Amino acid sequence: MPSCNPPSDRRPVEAPVRIAPLAKLPVFLSLQGRRAVVVGGSSAAAWKAELLAAAGARVTIIAESFSGDMTALAQAGVPRLPLQQRPWREDDLAGAAVAVADLEDAGEVARFAAAAGAAGVPHNVIDKPAFCSFQFGAIVNRSPVVIGISTDGAAPVLGQAIRRRIETLLPEGLAAWAAAAQDFRTTVKRLLPVAERRGAFWRAFAELALTEAPPSDPRGRLRALAGPRGAAKERLPGVTLVGAGPGDAGLLTLNAVRALQAADVILFDDLVSQEVLDLARREAKRLLVGKRGGRASCRQEDINALMVKLARQGKRVVCLKAGDPMIFGRASEEIAELAAQGIAVAVVPGITAAVGADFAAVRAQSAGAGHGGQAAVSGRREARR
Repeated sequence: MPSCNPPSDRRPVEAPVRIAPLAKLPVFLSLQGRRAVVVGGSSAAAWKAELLAAAGARVTIIAESFSGDMTALAQAGVPRLPLQQRPWREDDLAGAAVAVADLEDAGEVARFAAAAGAAGVPHNVIDKPAFCSFQFGAIVNRSPVVIGISTDGAAPVLGQAIRRRIETLLPEGLAAWAAAAQDFRTTVKRLLPVAERRGAFWRAFAELALTEAPPSDPRGRLRALAGPRGAAKERLPGVTLVGAGPGDAGLLTLNAVRALQAADVILFDDLVSQEVLDLARREAKRLLVGKRGGRASCRQEDINALMVKLARQGKRVVCLKAGDPMIFGRASEEIAELAAQGIAVAVVPGITAAVGADFAAVRAQSAGAGHGGQAAVSGRREARR
């Protein structure tokens, strides 16, 4: 069958990854057994004191008066929360790992920030961002899995909405799975000395933690997973053909996002949007292997050979195609070649451009207007005899 691609010397081109500017650098501070100071006795200060104590800090609370919430917190038997009813002093901050204040007087706010800065203590003044060296964000707590969300103060309500959305996606049992994995890491290294088998184990564990409730003995389940009949010896798909849809990242399937997050190498065509590529794992290598009519294009046989080569190197390869990979994407040829080479293939369907346009048309119409839909027509020119 004649090739649809013009002769070309185009080769796969690695697309460099650049980190977009960050309003704040997300960091996770270890406070276990370290001293934290809270100045102020308000309800807002009580919430921060409880948060610091939950992170393992030894919290000292200093205020001239205490709200009912702060008193109730101390009386509830929460450890590491002694109350000191007195004015705060600059030397209270010496040696602290972190300091938080809820102050209204402008002079006191400035004095606190100056004292903390002079002592080299990270500090936060509640609702006074100009006097903070760090900010608290919304938190999803599945400790030891902890997710922090920041809007840099631009829209705290949005941060809370994002937190609620993530809360619905992460099962409560994730905490127990993560804690079991934390204790099991040394055992995994002993049971699975080969890095490739360990990688297979941890990928299977991640899927397990997100889909199954933890049993009464999570370590036993992990030991079985690492055993000779466990996930470490399962043959995982070497190449996944993923439909990138019409360009809107919001139209990707959940399986497509998971594949992008697990990929070591991503081969993508010219029609895949940057918005979709941004969902991929940051460490994944991205290679442009596009084919465009009348332009320099990668040969299909070269793409096939590259997929085989990368899969044989033990890489988790994602071939990301605009629309649906089984429509116009030469997927059948790629599947046949990979199967002939003994490499397993998975396919994640995507929304075609025609359907995506249909969605856009529906959104654009007024509530009272009708919608007649669209028809997709495909044709193929017969080879000349």
